[in-house]
Amino acid sequence: MPDYKAPLRDMRFLLDEVFDFPASYAAIGADDATPDMVGAILEEGAKFCEQVLAPLNRSGDEEECQFDNGVVTTPRGFKEAFAQYVEGGWMGLAADPAYGGQGLPHSLGLLISEMIGASNTSWGMYPGLTHGAMSAIHAHGSEEQKQIYLTRMTEGRWTGTMCLTEAHCGTDLGIIKTRAVPQADGSYAISGSKIFISAGEHDMSENIVHLVLAKLPDAPAGTRGISLFIVPKFLPGADGSVGDRNAVSCGSIEHKMGIKASATCVINFDSATGYLIGEANKGLNCMFTMMNHARLGTGMQGLCLGEASYQGAVKYAGERLQMRALTGPKAPDKPADPIIVHPDVRRMLLTMKAFNEGNRALAYFTAQLIDQAHAAASAEQRAEAEDLLALLTPICKAFMTETGLEATNLGMQVFGGHGFIREWGMEQLVRDCRIAPIYEGTNGIQALDLLGRKVLGSQGKLLRGFTRIVHKFCEAQAEHPQLKAQVAQLAGLNKQWGELTQKIGLAAMKNPDEVGAASMDYLMYAGYVILAYFWLRMALVAQDKLAAGSDEAAFYQAKLATCDFYFKRLLPRTAAHLAAAEAGSDCLMSLPAEHFAL
Repeated sequence: MPDYKAPLRDMRFLLDEVFDFPASYAAIGADDATPDMVGAILEEGAKFCEQVLAPLNRSGDEEECQFDNGVVTTPRGFKEAFAQYVEGGWMGLAADPAYGGQGLPHSLGLLISEMIGASNTSWGMYPGLTHGAMSAIHAHGSEEQKQIYLTRMTEGRWTGTMCLTEAHCGTDLGIIKTRAVPQADGSYAISGSKIFISAGEHDMSENIVHLVLAKLPDAPAGTRGISLFIVPKFLPGADGSVGDRNAVSCGSIEHKMGIKASATCVINFDSATGYLIGEANKGLNCMFTMMNHARLGTGMQGLCLGEASYQGAVKYAGERLQMRALTGPKAPDKPADPIIVHPDVRRMLLTMKAFNEGNRALAYFTAQLIDQAHAAASAEQRAEAEDLLALLTPICKAFMTETGLEATNLGMQVFGGHGFIREWGMEQLVRDCRIAPIYEGTNGIQALDLLGRKVLGSQGKLLRGFTRIVHKFCEAQAEHPQLKAQVAQLAGLNKQWGELTQKIGLAAMKNPDEVGAASMDYLMYAGYVILAYFWLRMALVAQDKLAAGSDEAAFYQAKLATCDFYFKRLLPRTAAHLAAAEAGSDCLMSLPAEHFAL
């Protein structure tokens, strides 16, 4: 398994030089998040991830979770690592101080999540799902629920889950069968079965708080009839301690391709006691708080695993000797040259590097928007941040996981035959990453959400909120002496993005299938254009630093070289996505379904 080193220099580049997080924190009143404090948090988080979590990554994959008569045991070291995480106060880093949290900006929590996911994705699922459950309870729970559940989840004594999927339905939540029957004491009897529940049962905390979608007896049909309930594994005692066991059980765990050390459970509710969150029949709105949190977290997994794979690949490429460079020996004292001298290996490494660093910029920009949506000074600023988040969330989830999977595949390819061997650890990163385009709403669903709901559904309003940012940037940098050609390229694509949207919208008015036919290529087109914008922002900073005579010239020159590679080798993929998105639905829908059979 490759050694993991947190990319702190690149993280600080984005925080301090590209996005000016110190000024952003000051603007939202996050006075405790000083540069020194942020630096200390990142350093300590890096140590925990490098020294505690990373060494458990391969062993966790080998051991997997064990299931015995409803009891799930996590791999050796996982429980102890979680206890250390809790002891360090990491669970409450960005949590509300009213419930025991430290109240630091949400973006800081996301930065720590990046390091956790890159060092041990499976382990990171346990606190990750808990943070998502906490966000839903904080946004929609009653004060009593917050005092009981958030306080203990912030402490790390209790963990959380999200229970949506059932065996007969995945994305189509309107047809769930789990039922909630009102009880005389104001609680509800929850009956049903949920599948694919990450961290649904384990041995790392004293209680597990399930957030469960269910339908009341008189609920309207479809998604309008879904309610959300808190269903704890153990009922809270009068003093908030762990009380009697609830009628919640784990029926089995799944045997999976990847993330094997994360318990993916079948959870059964047999008239279990549950408590309504928010309004009856408004549960999907409540759950979207958690789902959006999870979708951003899943997008981060693409970045995390791509980063881990790159670190392994670039080290191997510098050591593995194979053949001589086409332009003559580069290591004449050795029997062959390291493979990093070969153009095709460079192509793979630069593709990984360009995606990782571009996706990190997208993720950090999105993290900054989360802070602004929660705490910006004016309602107008908060609404603007919410609109941008609505547009970018499906792109983060889908584009970052598609390109993250490509990066992990390339990392394995750099190793050649050794990449296919388990002991090297590269194939695990591919297996772990493969679920990311699938869960928390498949990437096809994210594409439909982006094009159908966010872009066309807002009549282009949400899209214009971002394309205006790009347009203003391109106008300001149109005559930049080193970057003007790339700025012009981005400006053209940004304009083309609007034209493509209009063309699909007009076609969809005649045939709604046009949205589904174009959506995935539309999302990927959007992702490539967005990363081009962030690469130019990074390149602009790098040019300024070099012009000022920075003593880190190599770091900034690498940014410029990677930006150049991105524009010349990766951004041209937009042409193929454009052509496919404009091709229409006929070539997809004209073949009768029965003709697909052999």
